[in-house]
Amino acid sequence: MPDVAVIGAGPAGLAAAARAIDSGASVAMVDDNPRPGGQIWRASAYPKPWLREKVEVISGARVFAAPEPSVLALETFHGERRLEYKHLILATGARERFLPFPGWTLPNVMGAGGLQALVKSGLPIKDKRVAVAGSGPLLLAVAKHLRDHGARILLIAEQTSSPALLGFGVGLIAKPAKAIQAIGLRAGLLGVPYLTGCWPISAQGSEKLQSVTFRRGTRTFTKTCDYLACGFGLVPNLELASLFACNMSATGVAVDEYQQSSTPGVYCAGEITGIGGLDLALAEGEIAGFAAAGKPEAARRLFATRDSHRKFADALESAFAPRAELRSLASETTFVCRCEDVTLGHVRQCSNWREAKLHTRCGMGPCQGRVCGPAVEFILGWKPESVRPPVFAARIGSLTGTEKRR
Repeated sequence: MPDVAVIGAGPAGLAAAARAIDSGASVAMVDDNPRPGGQIWRASAYPKPWLREKVEVISGARVFAAPEPSVLALETFHGERRLEYKHLILATGARERFLPFPGWTLPNVMGAGGLQALVKSGLPIKDKRVAVAGSGPLLLAVAKHLRDHGARILLIAEQTSSPALLGFGVGLIAKPAKAIQAIGLRAGLLGVPYLTGCWPISAQGSEKLQSVTFRRGTRTFTKTCDYLACGFGLVPNLELASLFACNMSATGVAVDEYQQSSTPGVYCAGEITGIGGLDLALAEGEIAGFAAAGKPEAARRLFATRDSHRKFADALESAFAPRAELRSLASETTFVCRCEDVTLGHVRQCSNWREAKLHTRCGMGPCQGRVCGPAVEFILGWKPESVRPPVFAARIGSLTGTEKRR
């Protein structure tokens, strides 16, 4: 039984594991990707020697239930497994927020980070015409990555306003490293139009995407393209935290100064506590790792660093918050739940999320509400009321315990 189980092998989880190991704790790490690194590093910076030698890494695995206290039920590539632990750190990260609009289910309309991940995995993008849209600094990073791989970036449509973006940029003066990073990204996109106060309102195509129509102020215009990379910021992955009955804040899981949630022995770090970027995730992960390993003094020394990064996270959230106009992107006939083909009109006939699930099956498909849930929350203000195991789709053998690990 490890002293600390870390769920999620992205920056926060890796930082937590490293500091727990430094403190003399035994660590097991669970991640659903084939290798550690998360969406930011995607195995480029890991595995490090300490990770291979000192941590039990369980890759390609998902936690789908917690059948007993201090026990996790995992589904791996090789079958079902139980993992016992003493302390738990949830570093489950975040996913892109998709907001439905007419045509958003067409092939080649993708999440911004999703298209970037596919290109990293080998999707050919050379000479493809790509429009990048949505909100947040991720758009610049995605556009540069795609351009570096030969894509023709037609435009970057950022929904936030010019004044909000200017205010955020002025704030970067206090963060010179981030300012230099932003300047470098923009320099790598010379010649690409960067349009603020602009967002997609529809996508057109027969069998796949052929063009996208944008709105900017009172003007609309259409661009012919092969791909639309579109993401309206990030939302934290809260399913496991909800399974453990952790209290929530306005931004994610509510934690104390040591990153401990309201559930004793359960710590949370990274985007699960609120979207804040790499530096904040690393700081929170280190604090959680020290605290879970019984080293509060070492954790306390990192409080000031974390607080500094949180100020940047607050500025980020304020500058790139989705504008109210985006709530009316979807028409009544637009699918909001693409797994179950449920339209916004059908969902509007219900009064809350539970009723929508019962009467329309919205959120009952393979994604289990991970796509439509944040969209419906943004459009209608409904929050999911409960999480029950299995929190991820799992094989019958895993659920019954008959499919043991080979």
